[in-house]
Amino acid sequence: MNSQQPQTLAAIDVGTNSFHLIVAKVMSTGQYRILDREKDIVRLGSGSTDMKYLTPSAMNRGIRALKRMKMIADIFNAPVRAVGTSAIREALNKNEFIRRAKSEAKIKIEVVAGTEEARLIYLGILQALPMFKKKALCIDIGGGSTEYIIGLKQNVLFSNSLKLGAVRLTQRFFPGGSFSSRNLKECRKYVKGTLSPIVRDIDKYQYHAVVGSSGTINSLARIIRSAKDHDEGSSINNYSFTKDELFATVDRIVSARTLSERKNIDGLDVSRADIIAAGAIILEQTFLELSIEEMVVSESALREGILFDSIGKVFSLKTSNYLHDIRMNNIIRLAETFDVEYGHAKHVSKLALEIFEKTNYLHHFTDREKEYLEAAALLHETGLFISHAQHHRHSYYLIRNAELPGFTENEKEIIANIARYHRKSHPKLKHEQFQMLSSEEQNVVIKLAAILRIADGLDRTHSAVIRGIECRKYGDHLRFHLLHRKSKNIEMEIWGAERKKELFEQAFHKKINFDQD
Repeated sequence: MNSQQPQTLAAIDVGTNSFHLIVAKVMSTGQYRILDREKDIVRLGSGSTDMKYLTPSAMNRGIRALKRMKMIADIFNAPVRAVGTSAIREALNKNEFIRRAKSEAKIKIEVVAGTEEARLIYLGILQALPMFKKKALCIDIGGGSTEYIIGLKQNVLFSNSLKLGAVRLTQRFFPGGSFSSRNLKECRKYVKGTLSPIVRDIDKYQYHAVVGSSGTINSLARIIRSAKDHDEGSSINNYSFTKDELFATVDRIVSARTLSERKNIDGLDVSRADIIAAGAIILEQTFLELSIEEMVVSESALREGILFDSIGKVFSLKTSNYLHDIRMNNIIRLAETFDVEYGHAKHVSKLALEIFEKTNYLHHFTDREKEYLEAAALLHETGLFISHAQHHRHSYYLIRNAELPGFTENEKEIIANIARYHRKSHPKLKHEQFQMLSSEEQNVVIKLAAILRIADGLDRTHSAVIRGIECRKYGDHLRFHLLHRKSKNIEMEIWGAERKKELFEQAFHKKINFDQD
């Protein structure tokens, strides 16, 4: 990245139902940090039969939204890349809207084909979920079209864009805002028939996960979750729901025959109440025709894909270098955001993982817990960004409330607790955040925090003098033999580890000794 290149970028998804803006600061690694977001329900594709024309009122709403988004991007001095999807793609008068966007809002809109839209959506999903090494079927239901994508790593193996969208089908089957058994039946039949050609193509692939993205699917996931735990505010990224949960939710939606009834459904954004039934039927029929049992939700989609693609083009960075491990790279990004002393954090992580591996016979944890430990080790000092005093508590707060695509809210809670207990007090049930965890999760936090405390103590001088650890068992004792650079005195490292070993001894019922050559 040179001095002539912008440090920020903005992406706008010019959608059929809504426009979405994200503004991001670009890191030298090719990663980015979100600075601002904006969403505007525009209904660009409404008011015209099968979206053949953009109406004057729809155009005016769109231009007003683009002007506002350009003003936000300008605040951050961020060049804008805007991508138009099915409503613009299909409109016979699209050139008028594109011209107005350029002259009035100072935004150039790229109109992309369905296959390119699918590719960008897939890039967005890869940034939110740990799917890089899994062959995944991705389904994105928009206002005017639904994209079906099968991808592996950074490659799209199959994609198809169908003219099935929540706005499009609402206008065709439910124009008055209410529905009957007859038009519900007709809508389902239409969706099934439109799906038929791609079902045969998709059946040729053996995929290992099913991912859903964008407004309709996010809304359905929120309704499902709200019915289970009434938690409406937190992220639904990486949230999963089953076929049975979806079908029950669709029944609930179509049973609410009037708009006012649907607006009262818990978890549903009222601005989507008029189009949710059509979108729900698209997903319902997709589940049936493709025999889908479960879907995981991505909160990232086209706009994140546009941004990610733009980074590669503008900065000529090999962005694929970190797509293979989205979760860990988002951890690294967060560490960079809060100016963590990365050399120390990385060395503590190395020592913690070494202890984890060599004491596996004691804890029997899996790679999942290993990842939690690594993340907590890399982030354990984020709280210093606020202040040194009580920085372990600040670390908890920053991790728990950070955007960490790829991690569930519960996983963030576990990682934040592990980091919180890297110093000072041991985990206690009187601590509210620890008490909220299940007994199994509390056990994970206690044992991983115990390992992290020792690893942190072994880099007391922040000079990475401990090169490795040999762990030897003697009855109810463990001896940690410390390998180090011979020219360096490690007295302070041993002192640091001795001060922090008590939690480990309590958790694993082993006494610890440290020695050196």
